[in-house]
Amino acid sequence: MAAPTLLVQHHVARLFPAAKREEVTRLLQEDYGAALPFADNLSAEAFERVRCAALRLSEGRVDKLNDAIALAQTDWRDLLVAAGFAEDPHKRTRAGRGDRGR
Repeated sequence: MAAPTLLVQHHVARLFPAAKREEVTRLLQEDYGAALPFADNLSAEAFERVRCAALRLSEGRVDKLNDAIALAQTDWRDLLVAAGFAEDPHKRTRAGRGDRGR
């Protein structure tokens, strides 16, 4: 799995104390990817969204991040729902542009 994006790194820095950031980044990088069910065709944007959902549910706590990762490893779509990320924001933006976005 690719390294966390700048957006994910920003959220890690905002949510976790400096002493925990390396551990959190490692968890996000190593515990995602091939281990996620139904993730064979996920784009880089979708993986970023899953990571951001896990961070949102973590509330800045490593134990809650581990819980979010465990949920994602069962079904990452449930993680998105739990974090309030069920609707793809990119689809909503494209739909709102109508023909102008083409």
